[in-house]
Amino acid sequence: MRGPARAPAGWVSAAFLTSTALTAGFVAAYITTDSPQLEGLLLGLALAALAAGLVLWAMHLLPSGTYVEERPPMAPPEEDDDAFQDDLHRGGQETPGILRRTLGLAVLGLGAAAVVPLRGLLPGSLGPSTALRRTAWGRGVRMMTSEGKPVRADDLEPGTALTVFPQAPEPADDATAVLIRLRPADLEAASSGAAGSAGLVAYSKLCTHAGCPVGLYEQTTRQLFCPCHQSVFDVLDRARPIAGPAARRLPQLPVSVDAEGYVQADGGFDGQVGPTYWRRG
Repeated sequence: MRGPARAPAGWVSAAFLTSTALTAGFVAAYITTDSPQLEGLLLGLALAALAAGLVLWAMHLLPSGTYVEERPPMAPPEEDDDAFQDDLHRGGQETPGILRRTLGLAVLGLGAAAVVPLRGLLPGSLGPSTALRRTAWGRGVRMMTSEGKPVRADDLEPGTALTVFPQAPEPADDATAVLIRLRPADLEAASSGAAGSAGLVAYSKLCTHAGCPVGLYEQTTRQLFCPCHQSVFDVLDRARPIAGPAARRLPQLPVSVDAEGYVQADGGFDGQVGPTYWRRG
């Protein structure tokens, strides 16, 4: 009976090896690309190949039928006993070694596929992606309006705010910022480092709670509001959260005015934009 089982064993091994290869492809795609569709396809095919191997194993290599112990016990014919023992030992020590090894590879591969995404939960270098710490802002990058016009310092009246974008060849939604020109009286009350050139201050527009746009500026209290979940940030204290669910301040963007009077960034944001759980770029 071992002779006819060789062909099914080969198919089962091929299915397990295919699952292993697809799992390796999933891990590689997860690390090197940002395509959830490709990752889902590879992982789904890996699970399907593993399931096919297990089904083939159960259909062709494991014993089938119902075994009944007669009463009183009767010694079966020798050939029937040999056939029963052969079927009974399938899946045990007599299981072809290649089946055990390829199944082990497939299970280990899927285990790795499940563990790799968990790296985002680890602190330090394996934690939040540095992609969210690097936006299109940098020293000397001019601030632009939504219409693509450069912003001049004189364009903002004291006590007003404006949504600005970096001057970049491609849209940079993660770099959206709120530019505010403080009143002269507010400059005296502002904490150290809060205000830049010409009384201008800029913060990320992405709320640190859930990434909603912080689009409301209240002149009287000098506070920024997130309309989604009512987080409130103190503009004069480097956008420190003072109400609502946000637990981290808005990243600040250093601001300066060039010789032509245009407002520009004097560096990048001083922290990760958006909520902390955004871990992949």
